[in-house]
Amino acid sequence: MMLGITESMIGPYLVLFGAERLQLSVLEIGIFVSLTAASGMAASVWLGRRYDRRPGRWPAVLAASLAGTGYLLLLATTSYPLLLLIGVVLLGPGSAVFPQLFALGKGHANGTAARPGGGTPILRSAWSLAWAIGPLAGGALVAGPGYSGLLIVTGCGFCLVVVAMIGLDADKPQASQPVEAASDRPLSSRTVALSIVSFALFHIAMFSGAVALPLYVTQELHGSAGAVGLMFSVCAGAEIPAALALLLLPRHWSRGRAILIGMGLMIMYFALVAAFTGIVALVLIHIARGVAIAVVGALGISHMQDLLPATPGRATALFANTATAGSLVSGIAAGGISHVLGYRAALLVCGVLSGAAWLLFLLARRRALVETGGIVAAPAPPR
Repeated sequence: MMLGITESMIGPYLVLFGAERLQLSVLEIGIFVSLTAASGMAASVWLGRRYDRRPGRWPAVLAASLAGTGYLLLLATTSYPLLLLIGVVLLGPGSAVFPQLFALGKGHANGTAARPGGGTPILRSAWSLAWAIGPLAGGALVAGPGYSGLLIVTGCGFCLVVVAMIGLDADKPQASQPVEAASDRPLSSRTVALSIVSFALFHIAMFSGAVALPLYVTQELHGSAGAVGLMFSVCAGAEIPAALALLLLPRHWSRGRAILIGMGLMIMYFALVAAFTGIVALVLIHIARGVAIAVVGALGISHMQDLLPATPGRATALFANTATAGSLVSGIAAGGISHVLGYRAALLVCGVLSGAAWLLFLLARRRALVETGGIVAAPAPPR
């Protein structure tokens, strides 16, 4: 919760900080955001590998400490090269806290009586709730003490994240004990790669749709900005109960089947958004988007950990990086398609990308079933 509130508090306003306080151009901001994101992806994989070699809290503590230090240093930053250095060395690696926390959750759950994978939906719902709180808090800070107050509170927020992680049980997280350990047929890299590409396409569609939708509603349908905000609020609100509802899935249901349903809901969402023009209908349709994001976001992490059971840190980092990659590509993709074909066509293309993600995940799931005799895709037996 603390990490989600802190990141969502600064996230929407970091670009505005660069434009309004540092007087950066759009190109300079774009370079900063891209380099920071690329650094975060590399750091997530590296820290994930370190976690897998020696499970513990130190990779997460290190990442949170770097992020907190970076945001506090922004208070005194006026040089653009120094800003890039802070982004690449401190802020980017700081984004690795998110996958590290999920890896820690997986490790601490091993060997307990809890339902396998049951902790991930709870963590994911907490993350969704935090994102419903953080942006409002960030806006209040910008309107009050300004960007200096926002950066100070953000830095302190990461300090509290470190304190919370230090307060975990002193015992190290348990190493993963994969249910497929008895199999002598490890998953091929192609199977894992298909899942990664599938999740990347899903996130590209999700983020691209979030770019095109506000322009579609306000410029083509002549709706208000408030209506757009209501749509995304309904989406965020639907994520929380949907993530918690995953705990009620019957044991005979595999996570792969549920993910396919979630991706199918995203396909349906884009089709309905392109078909309907009423604002009320569009608001209600966003319930499907929220459920899809919750299902794929929560179970996607567990699915990658199932595919790479011996390396939960690397598995979680790979899934998190598909979201980062999707965010990086989405602006160019949505803007380019909207400019050439229009906003409605851009939403339909997002639906096609969601369909491609569904097909690739179906293929990856079938390959995993064949390679492991059905062990990976099936739920783990009760302990």
